[in-house]
Amino acid sequence: QSFNDAAYRGLKQVEKELGAKITVVESKKMDDYETNLRSLADQKYDMIWAIGFLMTDAVKNVAPQYPNTKFGIIDSVVDAPNVLSVTFKEEEGSFLQGVIAGMITKTNKIGFIGGMEFPLIIKFESGFRAGVKAVNPKAQVFVAYTGKFDDPGKGKELAMTQFSQGADIIYHAAGACGIGVIEAAKEKKLYAIGVDSDQSHLAPNNVVSSMLKRVDVGVFDGSKQVINGTFKGGLQVLGLKENGVGTAFSKGVKLPANILKKHNDYLKQIAAGKLKVPSTREELK
Repeated sequence: QSFNDAAYRGLKQVEKELGAKITVVESKKMDDYETNLRSLADQKYDMIWAIGFLMTDAVKNVAPQYPNTKFGIIDSVVDAPNVLSVTFKEEEGSFLQGVIAGMITKTNKIGFIGGMEFPLIIKFESGFRAGVKAVNPKAQVFVAYTGKFDDPGKGKELAMTQFSQGADIIYHAAGACGIGVIEAAKEKKLYAIGVDSDQSHLAPNNVVSSMLKRVDVGVFDGSKQVINGTFKGGLQVLGLKENGVGTAFSKGVKLPANILKKHNDYLKQIAAGKLKVPSTREELK
């Protein structure tokens, strides 16, 4: 209900609007990545998408063996002529969630729960913490990592810990672990911020917003290039300016006008290049 589903929406759009035949393969374990990519290439699919940075090595190994097949990878860079690498400025969208959290908190204690502690997820953390500090220098941000992306129980456990420490809103960048974070917010009648897709349907009165990461846009645009014969490969970076990240506001939680105004002011500044958002802890300092 988050990252992979965003990619799937892009694929369904390719099917609907461009008439392509689509197939989805879910890998049971990381060892399956190469096998599954090869299987699709052997079936002569024109474009094969690898969703997530964990698939980097698999694409590096498989793409050169199928020079006539186009590959796309989300969240990583593979330097090969037949590979389109799509990355995002997650820190920019996360900054905006930090602005919301920093203004909505009553306790001045805010949580962040990430999945695996890799540079990619640290981009979410750094941008978020910067956004909080921009509007609420007094606020304290608790940071925890689940070490995985597929364990809602672990996400819930860490969220319960942060809530017990006084946090009243938690932002997650933890895949399926985040479903547990949202469950915890619902049980405690506190707030959560979703990620990648609009997650407000999971708890309409508790999810204040979600950081949209438009993986669907990356998948659709890249696939369209293949169908139009304009595929070039290389790197595409999508930020606020390119509508690659953004905010989905929840219908169930009405944010005050001053928070929305502040959010939109910062959005404009970042998109115009007037404000550079930190993407590492070093830049954050």
